[in-house]
Amino acid sequence: MSADSDDPKGLEPELGPTPAGDPEFRPYRHPAAGWGAARSVGRFLVREGAPVEGPRAIMRMNHENSGFDCPGCAWPDDTKGLHLDICENGIKHVTWEMTRKRVGREFFAAHSVTELSGWSDYDLENQGRLTEPMVYDPGSDRYVPISWKDAFEVVGGALRGLDDPGQAAFYTSGRLGNEATFLYQLMARELGTNNLPDCSNMCHEASGRALHASLGTGKGTVDLKDWESADALFILGVNAASNAPRMLTALAEAYRRGARIVHVNPMVEAAATRTIVPHDFVDMALFRTTRTSTLNLQPRIGGDMALLRGMAKAVLEQSATDPKALDREFIDRHTTGFEEYRALCEATSWEEIENQSGLTRADVLKAARVYGEADRSIVSWCLGLTQHEHGVDTVREIVNLLLLRGNLGREGAGPSPVRGHSNVQGNRTCGIDHRPSDEFLDRLAEVCGIDPPREHGLDTVRTIPAMHSGEVKVFVGMGGNFALAAPDTPYTYAALRSCDLTVQVSTKLNRSHIVHGRRALILPCLGRTEKDHQRKGVQSTSVEDSMSMVHLSIGMKRPASSHLLSEPAIVAGMARAALPDSATPWEWYIEDYDRIRDTMAKVLDGFEDFNRRVRLPLGFRIKQPARELVFLTPSGRAEFSSAVLPDVVPAPGTLALGTMRSHDQWNTTIYSDNDRYRGIKNLRTLVFMNRADMRERAIADMGPVDITSTAKDGSQRSLNGYLAIPHDIPRGCAAGYMPEMNVLCALSDYSTQSDQPIMKHLKVTIVSARQDTLSDVP
Repeated sequence: MSADSDDPKGLEPELGPTPAGDPEFRPYRHPAAGWGAARSVGRFLVREGAPVEGPRAIMRMNHENSGFDCPGCAWPDDTKGLHLDICENGIKHVTWEMTRKRVGREFFAAHSVTELSGWSDYDLENQGRLTEPMVYDPGSDRYVPISWKDAFEVVGGALRGLDDPGQAAFYTSGRLGNEATFLYQLMARELGTNNLPDCSNMCHEASGRALHASLGTGKGTVDLKDWESADALFILGVNAASNAPRMLTALAEAYRRGARIVHVNPMVEAAATRTIVPHDFVDMALFRTTRTSTLNLQPRIGGDMALLRGMAKAVLEQSATDPKALDREFIDRHTTGFEEYRALCEATSWEEIENQSGLTRADVLKAARVYGEADRSIVSWCLGLTQHEHGVDTVREIVNLLLLRGNLGREGAGPSPVRGHSNVQGNRTCGIDHRPSDEFLDRLAEVCGIDPPREHGLDTVRTIPAMHSGEVKVFVGMGGNFALAAPDTPYTYAALRSCDLTVQVSTKLNRSHIVHGRRALILPCLGRTEKDHQRKGVQSTSVEDSMSMVHLSIGMKRPASSHLLSEPAIVAGMARAALPDSATPWEWYIEDYDRIRDTMAKVLDGFEDFNRRVRLPLGFRIKQPARELVFLTPSGRAEFSSAVLPDVVPAPGTLALGTMRSHDQWNTTIYSDNDRYRGIKNLRTLVFMNRADMRERAIADMGPVDITSTAKDGSQRSLNGYLAIPHDIPRGCAAGYMPEMNVLCALSDYSTQSDQPIMKHLKVTIVSARQDTLSDVP
């Protein structure tokens, strides 16, 4: 697995021609980003017909206060004026949005929903941008045009006609800007419901709950400057090369200055080896790679908590002879629960740590040594830690480890969750929360003059059965692709089809338009790249990145259609139709988004003087009390947790399977059936397995297999005719792509700690495929 064993020039080997649609697997290692990314971007720009418009957009993306924010990941923008603060997947995401292809009334007249249901998800989105509002006509089984006024009245009439506001649910994806987010939650709460499920319920809910419990804040405490000064970086459960590619710059710079970088992941991904940063022109010209790790550890799926416990145990054992191993002054002044945690670590045997982590004691001690020798450490993580039954306990264990050496409240140290979608953190900050605090609701009531409901609403995993049973009759989705993102795909489909009305606010056609309620609306909105013209001129929106920086995004391109509305305008239109007597000045807000921000400044903590501060260079950072060692916990201190290690060892004959994205994919959007960094071409219906597990089951390389999951409630789900790919993954573990494998995650398979679907820890059996299933093989 050593990067040094690869091509010394760091060039991606060419795959060579293969027949279209012919699956291919060629295992190889090459550096992340670099020329492979450049070639991929070039081909993508040509394929999408944007060889001129694409590069123009690239030069404006992520530029402070003069460009638009990348609608991809939430990694922070460069703070030093970098003019190419971009990545391969960000460029693809923007180009996908800027396509010249259009989906208008002519398209829908030519294709019934029944026909479209047989199309692939790639083919649906590849048709291009939606151009006008459409309503489903059951008589013709087609979407037909509808005016905005009539569309809003359909929504408003359905919401006004409900017996209880709780019969509606308002879903949000992470693409929604802060201003639209604030109006969206205001509309829902003025209607009388906290049913605000969001994509964070499926992603980082465990992180928020853990950090709240330990530190009194739901966010990380570090920023990019901390990354630039850390002595050690621990990267857990993150595939940065695909999901947060701009992190590669930070990792390369850290390696060059001598920082230690430890990657923890069942699969050694490209970002954990080496990179050529594309905007480093000298390195690109010389094919010069930079290492992005000093240590790679591959725990079993779910074994991260045991690794962290082992590192803490090692630090505590060292403290018996080394008084500098612990920061006793920090522990005594700022924490509670230390002695209980020390006793727990002492009582946890090394045998148990080895068994549950899947690592040797020697490997655990290597990581502990890096941590103990570093004065300033950052621990960063993503969904590889959160989408488990014990996700909250695992994130709290991260905080435990940081507290032992006082790695909090000072430069270069602290917890750093890697949020996925570009504004998923901003959504939560600005009110998308099915469990709002009383303090937030009190301010909302005072400032906005409404009486918001106090009862907690439905999250994602509770919205789905509520739709299925008829308890929720109206579903509104602001962005995203709920039908594919949610677990238990057939059940989710049935739930959406049980609704009286489904409303999807989108830029492109996707599965959630095809799987719809008895009545259905498609409301097309402006993209992040497009100019938003309102009465008071071109408007900007704000977003919050993964490290709590809030900045403006201003579109540069003419809208794909003159019939598109902005997300804030769509929310306001629905709200006025649903609340005709509302005193909220919905139309006035849309004339000038500064007015929305002025209201937000009065409601949201940390948004004081919003309009001035968001226009500062780089925007502003929302205050983080825990960074200043102010802990809004019941004890007023940082709180150690003392959870027992969970048993994550698969039962004999079973495997632990985690779902993930391919490289050529962003969330549920699939750009191609390739996965360059894992050596895959023309294939998505696959499962990565340890070769020894394959031999034990008499499964050949690229052999067809049947995969069956067993849920907590004992029910089973299967995928047939997938191809087994040998991979460097621990024994007892397997992995495959979402959203195809979401079918294996039962709705009952959610964490009792976070209510997240446990998509990274499914219990499965994998056997050679029966002959009658081989027709499913691509």
